[in-house]
Amino acid sequence: MADWDLKKLRILRTLHELGTVTATAEALHMTPSAVSQQLTGLAKALGVTLLEAHGRRVRLTGAAQLVLRHAEAVFAQLERADADLLGYLQGEAGQVRVGAFSTAIPALVVPAVQELRRSHPGLSVAVREAEAEAAYELLAEGSVDLALSLAAHAPTPRDPKFSRVSLLADPLDVALPAGHPLAAEPGLRLADLADEPWIFGSSGPWSQITTTACENAGFVPEQAHAAADWSAIWAMVAAGMGVALVPRMAMAGGLGAVGRGAGGDAVRAGRGGGGVVLRVLHADQPRRHVVAAARRGSEGAPGPARVLAALRQAAAADQTPEDPTIQFS
Repeated sequence: MADWDLKKLRILRTLHELGTVTATAEALHMTPSAVSQQLTGLAKALGVTLLEAHGRRVRLTGAAQLVLRHAEAVFAQLERADADLLGYLQGEAGQVRVGAFSTAIPALVVPAVQELRRSHPGLSVAVREAEAEAAYELLAEGSVDLALSLAAHAPTPRDPKFSRVSLLADPLDVALPAGHPLAAEPGLRLADLADEPWIFGSSGPWSQITTTACENAGFVPEQAHAAADWSAIWAMVAAGMGVALVPRMAMAGGLGAVGRGAGGDAVRAGRGGGGVVLRVLHADQPRRHVVAAARRGSEGAPGPARVLAALRQAAAADQTPEDPTIQFS
């Protein structure tokens, strides 16, 4: 029987993901020669050639790809074994670490934690704020047990390392200065704002979400100001400096008192007495899709499973879930 060395298999998987021996060595805090020696030893133990020269780099052989397919199943099974052992040892106790992007914390994580304090007081939740993309890096390295991110910046459901579930589709409303000519326009569409100055981040997920939503509506937004902090965006809109898309979940972060206008179409909000009108874009409402993820095989552990259930409950209370069945993939 071949000698399946888990440490060496993880090195092979990292090389497959990063593409070079140098990058693999840096990620694993090893020297390039140590990486090469470990993979040479693995190839000898398995009796196959794992790497072949490809220009100035190396690439995985067909045998290496086959080995990795089986290795992923082994890693997932070990995660399940850890989850079963954790459930046996801890039961209702223990800690679950959650990484989440900023607007998901007040809208989803905080309500979930409050519910868990009532229903499972022995289970604690440690929250770590992280950008949507960074949350998956924390999950992969084992720094968090669950990651809340955006579907546009998450690994695909076919990624063998993660299980993910859709939580909700967060509507994006448009924020306009209170005195804007379109603030009370009936049936406002995103395309009606094509000639407006826009406020959104200079880079990152929110920049991409804004530009994609506008491009889907048929125009490229003119960025008048760049900001990532919602309070800063809110203040600039209130000052008449431009318009912006605002995720519905951001309102849970306390941007201002909210009251719905006639028919629920316009929402007035703001600091110190107003200044901003939020309009619901019924005809072409853009949305961002929020997902939760766990390392594949670990989602059955009692702690993460309970936290996930609480997050799903918070998402359902916020709005109708994107997928009512919500199954891990």
